[in-house]
Amino acid sequence: MADRHLPSMTPHLVRGALLSPFKRPRPNAPVPPARLVLQNLRVDLAHLAGYERICGFATGSDALPITYPHVLGFPLAMRVMASRPFPLPLLGLVHTSIEIRQRRAPAATETYELTVYAEGLAPHRRGTEALVVTEARAGGELVWASRSTYLARHRTTGGSPSAAPEPAPAPSRNAGTVRGPLPARAEWRLGGDVGRRYGAVSGDRNPIHLHPFTARLFGFPRAIAHGMWTVARCLAEQGPQGPVYVRADFKAPVLLPGTVTYAADGPAFELRAPGADPVHRHLTGEVHPGDPDRV
Repeated sequence: MADRHLPSMTPHLVRGALLSPFKRPRPNAPVPPARLVLQNLRVDLAHLAGYERICGFATGSDALPITYPHVLGFPLAMRVMASRPFPLPLLGLVHTSIEIRQRRAPAATETYELTVYAEGLAPHRRGTEALVVTEARAGGELVWASRSTYLARHRTTGGSPSAAPEPAPAPSRNAGTVRGPLPARAEWRLGGDVGRRYGAVSGDRNPIHLHPFTARLFGFPRAIAHGMWTVARCLAEQGPQGPVYVRADFKAPVLLPGTVTYAADGPAFELRAPGADPVHRHLTGEVHPGDPDRV
């Protein structure tokens, strides 16, 4: 019988928090070689509908939202990052980017095998980044895969975490001059409960997303929206299905409550502060339907 339930993240959150003070991140540290696999996973349709509502996707479609497999695999990713062999502290770890390659639209009624593993570490101007891979297979076929980077901030060899220059952006087929602000498509007013509502459907109950008090303990003036909620909300407007490539970079936190501007032009999209001069971007991304192998 297929297992319809995702593993709980709470024990891993607690374990990761307890181990965090004892970890000293560095980019040349080894990562755990194990690949965690969850087999015979069936999607809970009520849970899926709750996710679709909070993220702005239409409910009732047979195809999963492009970001939903990330939610399915996140408990395994949390288990990897909270483990003793994982070299970066879980507390303070920041999701900085995600790439998604979808081979075809995964159906809500299929049975899945999920695989999650840490691929490696890389130096970053503000510390060390880990690359975590999530793969979803149906009937032995790889239908969806993501590569997420998570940043542990610490002092680098160049001095302070902000002393080094920004790394060069990843190559793109449309690389050229730096673009200006994209045309605004919508303005969204976000309630203070967005983090709690998304945490309830994603399982990601990081305290920085839940309440102003717990967010202030980590240096934020108010609770902040989940990065994966911001990209999901944008992609709900874009509406990609079938084979597609998506990349999103999380630039700055979205404070809750607050107002943001969604902007898009062709494959490019962004979420930014309304009326800011210079432009203050929270999220930038691109989506390319029909091209999951885009580099």
